Amino acid sequence: MSDQTTPDAVSQDGAHRTDIDPKLLEALICPVSHGPLTYDRKAQELVSKRANLAYPIRDGVPIMLQDEARVLE
Repeated sequence: MSDQTTPDAVSQDGAHRTDIDPKLLEALICPVSHGPLTYDRKAQELVSKRANLAYPIRDGVPIMLQDEARVLE
């Protein structure tokens, strides 16, 4: 049985980095601003410029909760 998933990239700190499916990114919106999100591959976050928030991606799953989001500086 072969693995059909794309291999994860491994960063210098040893953490696994997973690319997000472009179709998923198109479908997701910020729960606060209801605006679009951009993907920050290095930080593994979905960024809402309108809300000034970054939502984490953990184990390939976007955590779209305001309480989990990081406020952008």
